[in-house]
Amino acid sequence: MKKLLSVLLVLLLAVSLFAQGASETAKTTTSTNDSPLVQAAKEEGELVVYGSCEEEYLAAACAKFEELYGIKTVYQRLSTGEVQAKIEEEKGNPSADVWFGGTTDPYNVLAAEGFLESYKAENAKHITKPVYMDSEGRWYGIYTGILGIMYNKDEVARLGVKIPTDFADLTDPQYKGLIWTSNYNTAGTAKLIINTVIQKYGHDAGIQYLVDLDKNIHVYTKSGSGPSKNVGTGECVIGLGFLHDGITQIVDNGYDNIGLVLPSSGTTCEIGATAIFKGAKHPNAAKLWIEFALSPDCVNIAKDNGSYQFLVLDNAEQPQIAYEFGLDPTNVIDYDYDDATNNIKRYVSEVMEALAASGAATGDVTRFQIK
Repeated sequence: MKKLLSVLLVLLLAVSLFAQGASETAKTTTSTNDSPLVQAAKEEGELVVYGSCEEEYLAAACAKFEELYGIKTVYQRLSTGEVQAKIEEEKGNPSADVWFGGTTDPYNVLAAEGFLESYKAENAKHITKPVYMDSEGRWYGIYTGILGIMYNKDEVARLGVKIPTDFADLTDPQYKGLIWTSNYNTAGTAKLIINTVIQKYGHDAGIQYLVDLDKNIHVYTKSGSGPSKNVGTGECVIGLGFLHDGITQIVDNGYDNIGLVLPSSGTTCEIGATAIFKGAKHPNAAKLWIEFALSPDCVNIAKDNGSYQFLVLDNAEQPQIAYEFGLDPTNVIDYDYDDATNNIKRYVSEVMEALAASGAATGDVTRFQIK
């Protein structure tokens, strides 16, 4: 009898401890959801997001935020260049609250112009390197992606051209009319390409490289992911862009005829970011979005929605498939962010002027796409 009572007491104690633990867990969760920031965000009732990542991930992230906090979340997918132009035109009266995804060169321009709000994010403690965030809290990195070359294996073989191994190869006349890249005026990816070649080759030689490259380019797409979306079909034989976009086409869309090239002389990587627009109509919901964007709730769903960038948070789950394709986010050249921020507008203007002077029809929207 005593033995039975002892066993029952142990069981009762275990149940009590379990219940207490569950209660504490529930209490923690409730406390988080009842925090002053969450309550203030809920009172605002809405969040408007401009997204420059791929739309599938953008939609999933917005749906997750709305599910977690019950805040109506609407979004529009725009290239980084489009967002930059729109925010500059609105002059401190933005039509959206936050920006999500897209490379940071345009973010840095808007930050320097005073159009991004500083915010000290609690979850920024999980960002792994100082370079992945703005020193004044005007933007925070969420992922990084490697700039490279994609090609259609079947078309390269059919046409009898060599597989390019580096950026320098792409000016070879054998690739005339076979290359796609993105529009320097609309795509953050294209702005990164300009900064990359200028930093690799020097100012004058870098611009001359882009003039020489133009002779082989068939089309400049509005968005940086445009070339990758057309490599698998063969419409684009060789594309410049982020290699994780190529992985999306291979893994999610079944285009196993796409080859990926990490340029042999070195390349750069983007930092995909998120930020609050100064003058946001829903400032507390915007701050809550930043905390959400810097959490596993947001970044871990990227790989389930066609986005295989490397994540920059120490509590995130890295997309292992990117490593399986041989990508390494540390195998990149040093990137001069200050030079890019201070000069990219001038560089874009200089490149477009140089292209026009060389005979390129820069006003042809079928080639230099804006839609």
